[in-house]
Amino acid sequence: MELDKTTYLDLSIFNREDEYSLFHKMDFTTTAGGREYLRKLFGQPLKDIAFIHNRQQMLRYLLENGKAWPKAISNGTIVVVENYLNADIEPISSSGGLALYINTIVTKTIYAPDFGFIKFSFEQLINLIRGFQSLTEDIDIESAPTNLRMLLERARVLINKDEFHTIVELDNDGALNSREILRYDRAIRKKYKKVLWELTEIYTQLDAYQSMAQAILRFRLNFPEFTEEVKPHISIKQLYHLILPQPVAYDVSMDPDRGFIFLTGANMAGKTTFIKAVGISVFLAHLGMGVPAQSMQLSFFHGILSNIDVKDNIFKGESYFYNEVQRIKNTIIKISDGKNWLILIDEMFKGTNVEDAKNCSLAVIRGLLQNRRCLYILSTHLYEIAEELQREPKIIFKYFQSEVIDDNLHFTYELRDGIAKEKIGYLILRKEKVIELLNNMKMD
Repeated sequence: MELDKTTYLDLSIFNREDEYSLFHKMDFTTTAGGREYLRKLFGQPLKDIAFIHNRQQMLRYLLENGKAWPKAISNGTIVVVENYLNADIEPISSSGGLALYINTIVTKTIYAPDFGFIKFSFEQLINLIRGFQSLTEDIDIESAPTNLRMLLERARVLINKDEFHTIVELDNDGALNSREILRYDRAIRKKYKKVLWELTEIYTQLDAYQSMAQAILRFRLNFPEFTEEVKPHISIKQLYHLILPQPVAYDVSMDPDRGFIFLTGANMAGKTTFIKAVGISVFLAHLGMGVPAQSMQLSFFHGILSNIDVKDNIFKGESYFYNEVQRIKNTIIKISDGKNWLILIDEMFKGTNVEDAKNCSLAVIRGLLQNRRCLYILSTHLYEIAEELQREPKIIFKYFQSEVIDDNLHFTYELRDGIAKEKIGYLILRKEKVIELLNNMKMD
C-alpha cells in the first residue's frame, strides 16, 4: 500500500508534534533501535494480502507467547553492547598462565577505567546472551510463522557459541573474575564482533514486532479479514478513532455500487474525525495489525490519498485554492492506474467563493464517480450540491447531527443517514459574543 507525505500528515500517523501521532500512541518498543525499525514498518505498509496474513500470524504468535519475551534485555543492554563493540581498547593477550595473570593486574591498575568499562559491558553482554537463550528455548521456533521463525532460527545459530555458553556458566557459578573477563574479552571483540552486531539488529527487529503485538493487546484491537475480492470494498462494525480518549463508534460499509460517502454536518460535529478513523483503520490493516473496531472486512487497497489539511504557500506565491486544485489534479492522475485506492477529502474547494466551489465540486465528484476501482469519503458544507447529486446511485449520504438547545449547541457525534439541515455559523458567532463586540465597537 502507498501513502504520500501529505496523507501521512493528514492522518496524523507521523506528526511534527510527535506526541500527538498515531505512531507515538502505538509505540511500545523498549530500545531506540526498535523504535526506529517500528517507524520504518509504519512507513512501509505491506504490498499484498500474503504479506499481510504472514504479519498477522506473526503478531498473533507473539501475543500467544508473550510470557516467553526476555526481560533481561533492555535499551541499556543494547546501547552498552554496541558501545563495547565500538570501543577503541586493545584486548590483552589471550594466553593463559602467568602472562595472563600479570596482564590482568596491569590492566586493573594502570588501565583501571578501561577495565571498568569492559567489566560493566560484560554484565550487559551476559544479559543479551541469556535473553536470547531463554527466548529461543521457550518459544517453539519450528511452529512460528515464516518471518519470525527465520529471525529466531538465525538468533539460535548466532548464540550457539562455546565461548558464550562458557561465559554464562562462569557467571552462574560466580567464577567470572577479572582474569576470565579479560581472557574472553579478546574472543568477543575479535572473533564474534559481527555475531554480536547481528544479534543486536535482530533484537531491535523483534522489539518492533513485539511493540505492534503489545499495541494490539493494550488497545484491544481486532484483526481485520481480507478477502480475495478484486473490487474495492470496506465493511466495518463499531469503528472508532484510536487517539480520542472517549470516541464514538460508527458502522461503515462501501463497495463499487455504493462507493462514495457524501458527508455533511456542522463544524466540530465529527466529520474530520470520522474520515481519519476510516483512513487509519485501513492503514493499520495493511500493516498487518489489528484495527480499532469490533470487526472489519476489506479488500486489498493499493493506496490511500487524502486532501484534508491543504495549506497555501506564501513563499511560492501559491494560493490556498491553487494548492487544492493541484492536490485534486495529482490525485486524479494517481488513481487513473486501474488500482484500488481509498480517497479522503475534507471540505473540498474552501479557497474560493460559494458558487465557484459548488461548480468545481460537482465537476470533480461526477468525474470521480466514473472510477469504480476507488472508494471515496468527502465532507462538505455545501449542502446545496447534495440536491443535484441525489439521483447518483453510488453516493451514500451521511451526516453528523447537532442540536440547538436553549440557544446552546450540542453535538451527539452520531453518524446518520441523510443530509444535515443545520446552519449554525451565526449561532456560534453570537454565542462567542462576536456580534455583541461588533455592536459595542466605537469608531473614531
